[in-house]
Amino acid sequence: MSGPLAGVKVVELAGIGPGPMCAMLLSDLGAEVIRVDRPSPVDLGIDRGRKFNVLNRGRRSIAVDLKSPEGVEVVLGLVDQADALIEGFRPGVTERLGLGPEVCHARNPRLVYGRMTGWGQEGPLANAAGHDINYIALTGVLDAIGTAGGPPVPPLNLVGDFGGGALYLAFGVCAGLLEARQSGQGQVIDAAMVDGAASLLGAIYGIHGSGGWAPERGTNILDTGAHFYGTYETSDGKWISIGSIEGKFHAELLEKLGLEPSDIPDRNDRSRWVEHKKRLTGLFLEKTRDEWRDIMEGTDICFAPVLSMAEAPEHPHMAERGTFVEIDGVVQPGPAPRFSRTPGAVQGPVPDPGQHTEDILSDWGWSAEQVAELRQAGAFG
Repeated sequence: MSGPLAGVKVVELAGIGPGPMCAMLLSDLGAEVIRVDRPSPVDLGIDRGRKFNVLNRGRRSIAVDLKSPEGVEVVLGLVDQADALIEGFRPGVTERLGLGPEVCHARNPRLVYGRMTGWGQEGPLANAAGHDINYIALTGVLDAIGTAGGPPVPPLNLVGDFGGGALYLAFGVCAGLLEARQSGQGQVIDAAMVDGAASLLGAIYGIHGSGGWAPERGTNILDTGAHFYGTYETSDGKWISIGSIEGKFHAELLEKLGLEPSDIPDRNDRSRWVEHKKRLTGLFLEKTRDEWRDIMEGTDICFAPVLSMAEAPEHPHMAERGTFVEIDGVVQPGPAPRFSRTPGAVQGPVPDPGQHTEDILSDWGWSAEQVAELRQAGAFG
């Protein structure tokens, strides 16, 4: 294993979405992550086939029946040797299974216990069902995203599930591991997507507090309100993005568009943004996306073509950096961020549930006889 987390052992109680992404991030950076799957995975109605569950890549899988006392004891045996555990159940579920923080810390006081939920471990909504769209709705994020006069637009499930959830849990686990090395004690990480999403909106809350953020969607600098920050359609029906916020970048934008500074004398005059956007819309429709790339890409305009997921891996910049990799025939993002001395790597393809049960137990100290006894007792379903 390579990466800055090489040598770290993590037990993942299998779930969907942000929990698996957190586990993928830790695995990509070198941690040994053991995914504890159910003997019969829950049918979510969206199964695409094993290899397409990209977030499950890079770890081995053990199938355990958590309703079996023997199965729970197997997981606790893994916990005994682990540095961290991550779970994404509703509050109280792991306690009822016999795998809650108190039980795990009694077995392994140094364990960093990472908990992923939407609403958090406490609060009036803690036990309610929810999804990304609900979590970002409650934090002010969703209300701020959309065009003028239009409805709020969900930014896929990037802000709640993955930005506010998976990334904050991974960050919290890594911080917990650092602290545990100093104190010798583990602790519980309460990673709530509402907390993470709100944190991501910190800068905008600062602007809002200063009175500089208008409450109407699509009327501010960063929400498509400004003519110099947004997307424009091109003559071939494709799109480009412009982010010329700074004055010198805005001046270069005007130059490449064949405009004079006097044509847009005060770029910060919000009362004229709609007028300026209409003008730029007409200009960008005069050329194709690739023609605008030839004119603007690589300049200080802050320009990029809007690429599809099929196109993005082929762009020269992305290709040269190797931002995307192909695993098991599936093109997907590679490990991030990058380390100069201990680079991360995808440790393997997506496993079948329970594919490595016996290998894992053997590697973690169980004898063949013990494994056979556990199987006969129904620990693996």
